[in-house]
Amino acid sequence: MEVTSDQVIRAVYETIYMVSVSLVFATLIGLPLGILLVVTRKGHILENPLIFSILNPIINVLRSVPFIILLVAIIPLTRLIVGTSIGTTAAIVPLVIYSGPYMARLVENSLLEVNAGIIEAAEAMGATPLQIIFRFLIPETLGSIILSITTATIGLIGATAMAGAIGGGGIGDLAITYGYQRFSTVTIVATVVILVVLVQGIQSFGNVLARKIRRN
Repeated sequence: MEVTSDQVIRAVYETIYMVSVSLVFATLIGLPLGILLVVTRKGHILENPLIFSILNPIINVLRSVPFIILLVAIIPLTRLIVGTSIGTTAAIVPLVIYSGPYMARLVENSLLEVNAGIIEAAEAMGATPLQIIFRFLIPETLGSIILSITTATIGLIGATAMAGAIGGGGIGDLAITYGYQRFSTVTIVATVVILVVLVQGIQSFGNVLARKIRRN
């Protein structure tokens, strides 16, 4: 039995749905965490060794867990949040937990690129820590943050493909069910092409947006 066009369209929709919702929550989690990792480190505007020493290892631990293992490990939490551990919506929970810390590290790296002289100048003008964050740090690195979000989005696409292994739906599920299990080379190739197109489209859009922001 060959896969139909309706199944392909549905799989693409499910992938976009998982990536979009997960990206929103991952950004809401990762952006503040990334900022905290920077401003609470030694010598920065809100130096706090306690907060930094707690956040840093937690993010390292979460980032070190392979996604396929994370999928299984947090099944009880997934059931608690969405009522089931199978399906497209259920896959969003591990996707967020997986991509949030990753996003935090990317944002942290972007913010660390800011020249210390800019922060010193802001402090000399009497800017508060919040003003330094939102009027200096983030605007200075917005283009880089956009590229970080782009990278995280591409990582999410790859993770949704793995989510198909436990019935998460999307392109990965289609590739496993109709491609691998039914030995359909055409389906495998088709799903790979779709993923490549998605990734290239997102990367190109992110590059263009970041370039425009940097020019402004």
